[in-house]
Amino acid sequence: MLHLQPFDPYGVLLVALLNPVVIAVAFLMGRDANQWQKVIVAGFAASCAGFLFLYALAFVRIVIVKGFGAPTGVFVAQFVLGMIWAWIGYRFFRKNSPSAP
Repeated sequence: MLHLQPFDPYGVLLVALLNPVVIAVAFLMGRDANQWQKVIVAGFAASCAGFLFLYALAFVRIVIVKGFGAPTGVFVAQFVLGMIWAWIGYRFFRKNSPSAP
């Protein structure tokens, strides 16, 4: 089991980096984006989906979350990393524009 402490920056970053839901949602939404502003929306949506996934894991006791700072830090870290994954999808793997820059 994974124990997430209240103010463990390494643990927060590790959980945010390894959340497959954040990676998938952000990358796929970034691929479908036709404007750069939608990368921010994709990062936020990926962060919300990843947080719900983490909550479901905590509900069935696969991940143990202690304190108030850890979930907040994970949400913010997932938002930033989600924007990075969405930008990668938008910049390099854009689906809807054949003349992508």
